[in-house]
Amino acid sequence: MSLAKPVAETVARHLVATGQLIDEDPAEALAHALAARRLASRISAVREAVGLAAYHAGEWQSAIAELRTYHRMSGAQSHLAVIADSERALGRPERAIDLFRGADQEKLDPAVATELLIVAAGARGDLGQRDAAVAMLQVPDLTSDTVQPWTARLRYAYADALLAVGRRAEAREWFSRAAEVDTEAETDAAERLLELDGVVIEGDDEDEVTEELVAGPGAPGAVPTSPDAGPSTTAEVSDQDDPVGSDLASDGPEHDATTGAEPAEDVAADIEAAPEVAGSGADRREADGTAEPEARQR
Repeated sequence: MSLAKPVAETVARHLVATGQLIDEDPAEALAHALAARRLASRISAVREAVGLAAYHAGEWQSAIAELRTYHRMSGAQSHLAVIADSERALGRPERAIDLFRGADQEKLDPAVATELLIVAAGARGDLGQRDAAVAMLQVPDLTSDTVQPWTARLRYAYADALLAVGRRAEAREWFSRAAEVDTEAETDAAERLLELDGVVIEGDDEDEVTEELVAGPGAPGAVPTSPDAGPSTTAEVSDQDDPVGSDLASDGPEHDATTGAEPAEDVAADIEAAPEVAGSGADRREADGTAEPEARQR
């Protein structure tokens, strides 16, 4: 059953406004998305828009609920990293790790799999398991000669993880390699490199507040987002049946959030589950994070 044309037009306008405002004014974008949901809560694209806008606005619980609903309605698993990152932001890194463990890596888009890995490694860091975080990020794409859209973010996360365990020289090398491929300036790798070299750029103090708003890969709230497919015309806005009874029903059993170290076999399992999105696993480190992957010749 389709929405009445006037309603469909209103919903479409709200979704367009959500997309236009989500980066500059996420609170207003969320308001538009919620307005669309009030009119068309059974349309998967609407629930996706609410979830992504909530994530950008820092409404972590709403982001989790809406994106889980979107996944059930659409059958997609495209925003697992956003859900996992929202769990981290709520102080529940264990749940982020559970999402990483439970994901079917072979069915995930490589970009989603890599971003989920970055979030899971960050969650390990949250738990104080910093060497495990380093080891988890040792996937073939890290040293591959082929530059992928996610390469800069992966290298940046790896450099940050190395810095967290005191391996400053290696961290500098990987921030440098991240900056080399970050042609779209998705990260502040170049600035981090200058910082490690002790270079202070005039005016840094004035820009400090603004720069802090741009979180690097691996920091809560830093997962890149984009809708799978937003309606571009009112004809594409149609009513859909929700496959579950409740729009905000939980996506599977909830796990109790606990703190402290996990058994070594669990950490090793996470490292083994890291996606091999390019080539074989020859470049992966040992679980203790002490063996450096062989750097490609430049």
